Amino acid sequence: MPTPDITLYYAPMTRAIRPRWVMEEMGLPYTLERPEFKHGNVGGEAFKDINPLQKIPALKDGNTVMLESVAMMQYLTEKYGPAPLVVGQDEADFARYLEWLHFGEATMSMTVNLTLAHTALLPEEQRNPALARWGKSEFLKHTNLIAARGLAEDREWLAGNRLTLADMSVVYMLYLMKLVKQFEGVPDEVNTYFKRVTALESWKRATAD
Repeated sequence: MPTPDITLYYAPMTRAIRPRWVMEEMGLPYTLERPEFKHGNVGGEAFKDINPLQKIPALKDGNTVMLESVAMMQYLTEKYGPAPLVVGQDEADFARYLEWLHFGEATMSMTVNLTLAHTALLPEEQRNPALARWGKSEFLKHTNLIAARGLAEDREWLAGNRLTLADMSVVYMLYLMKLVKQFEGVPDEVNTYFKRVTALESWKRATAD
């Protein structure tokens, strides 16, 4: 296995939690860099050289720079694995794993982001209550699907009967909604699942500061 030389550009509560969580689970050494989280100019010109969009996270491994959190998770497990966080092609839940891995960002992101923006992030005079209600209602549809399809038959995990990148992808989005107090109404199965996953020591370390 190659020797990691990983720097994660990090801020609390951001998608940087995802790759940090993976590294904590895998026991990979890494360095945290904390760009100044200044609205409209995150990290200043120095960070702009790393991520021209000036968004968190960014990950640097040697000369490799990545900007997408789900891609970072896949990169880390594939380069520094094997890891049980991945469900392999030879496992029965391979398709489930891929679907839920991408569901957390591809399907959930817009509704979660809209809800966050119009309940907490935007100045109050710019918030649109109708958009906030729509975002929350769509989020609840997503959690109903997680309960009915992802956690059906008393599953504790979304795929592979263990913690995987799929859980890490989805749980982060649930966490965001929990932060802005928009978790009311989720199915009991999802609430129990969220509590179980966020009780893991690796989650606690990844979100410690």
